[in-house]
Amino acid sequence: QVQLVESGGGLVQPGGSLRLSCVASRSIFRIYTMGWYRQAPGKQRELVASISSGGNTNYADSVKGRFTISKDNAKNTMYLQLNNLNPSDTAVYLCNSAPTSYYGWGQGTQVTVSS
Repeated sequence: QVQLVESGGGLVQPGGSLRLSCVASRSIFRIYTMGWYRQAPGKQRELVASISSGGNTNYADSVKGRFTISKDNAKNTMYLQLNNLNPSDTAVYLCNSAPTSYYGWGQGTQVTVSS
């Protein structure tokens, strides 16, 4: 069973940046397409970025040009660089396979954008 652990969130002012990390207990990033999701209070979970086994990336329109997904297969780690954050980016950020989430969800990491 694969465990996913997210970290790197925090409180940041509008326009600020954060770098999130997702560590997997097994070597899955070289095999499967993985993604970053987010869930804001009262809203459905949405896929914001994904990266294929070969490194091809896709982004939701709402984050395109501001967020960058990357991975380090050797470290079983995936990253999400968040730039030019705005309050609408406030959410719990989680990682899983994409576009279908096959693994159990981790606790996620909270990102709060507020002045």
